Amino acid sequence: MREVAVIGVGMNRWGELWEKSHRTIWTEAALEAIADAGVDRVDAMYVGCMSGGLFVGQEHLGAMLADQLGMGPIPGTRVESACASGGLAFRQACLAVASGAHDIVLATGVEKMTDVDGGAATYALSTAADQEYECYHGITFPGLYAMMARDHMHRHGTTRQQLAAVAVKNHAHGVLNPLAQFPMKVTAEQVMESVMVADPLRILDCSPITDGAAAAVVVPLDMARQLSKQPPVRVAASAHATDALALHDRADLSWLASTAKAAELAYKQAGVGPKDLSFCEVHDCFTIAEIMVIEALGLAERGKGGAAAASGLTALGGKIPVNPSGGLKSKGHPVGATGVAQIRETVLQLRGACGQRQVKNASRGLTQNMGGTGASTVVHILERA
Repeated sequence: MREVAVIGVGMNRWGELWEKSHRTIWTEAALEAIADAGVDRVDAMYVGCMSGGLFVGQEHLGAMLADQLGMGPIPGTRVESACASGGLAFRQACLAVASGAHDIVLATGVEKMTDVDGGAATYALSTAADQEYECYHGITFPGLYAMMARDHMHRHGTTRQQLAAVAVKNHAHGVLNPLAQFPMKVTAEQVMESVMVADPLRILDCSPITDGAAAAVVVPLDMARQLSKQPPVRVAASAHATDALALHDRADLSWLASTAKAAELAYKQAGVGPKDLSFCEVHDCFTIAEIMVIEALGLAERGKGGAAAASGLTALGGKIPVNPSGGLKSKGHPVGATGVAQIRETVLQLRGACGQRQVKNASRGLTQNMGGTGASTVVHILERA
């Protein structure tokens, strides 16, 4: 297997992009990544998209977007793994290059979520849960994560204030990100007094509905320096794991087994551990999600993740910054694009190109992108080549 590198990344400003179509949003990010890479062609492309059919009525994205890019008849493949679709699209691109099937591969993610009303968006997202055993009874993702939060609070003493600290931290980071959907500071009091969604989660504990896209160009490491003027970033590890779809089938409601397994595999591939990371971009779809994720990644002891944000451990300038981009909470969460946007942030951090949100001496970063309540997780470790 060949070593793999990222030589180009792209992303547009995320938010409510009513004036732009699904294909336009995707093309903007794809062209930016190609230009950043300094290449004039790609051999294949992958598109992470959770539910183009339900959000905008458009499936068959691989063929449509290859044509939109003007690069047909290259192979174009749509990848779906709920909110982990983007991370899995990037993994498929890495595997295609590592195997020798292709040399220059475009990994992308896109979702346009605001063309439907709130009820339709909630239904589309709920398709990532178990339809027979969860959704049939009226549960939604805020409700599922609220149960996970209550279980974590009961088992480990996690507090309402600690949940709020995650939102405060990530919004403070997002203020420094010019592409973030909600680049605004919030206080713990504002989080805890915001509208209740599913007890104990309030609206400021939840990531938003977002339109947006992101892209990355992946090539063999030995080819990277010949193709691009940008410093190549090596993909040191790519891992994927799954868990039971429905919460009631899991031994522990507040432990993300798929994230723990994917992290274990990734650390082994890269020959590193949690202490060797400079920063992480993780899937904070709800504030409790970041707390559970950092425990599963080994950044905090099991049950002790609640104190991390409040203590400054995971803030910029802390021991292990988490979500310097602002995360899903502030940057936004166009579900199919999130995993690729995490790759973009990591590449820029390793290039030293993140301005005010730059992690000092960043040499190795981890991304964690998950679907549903953690039924699928993709973990990547990237490092300066």
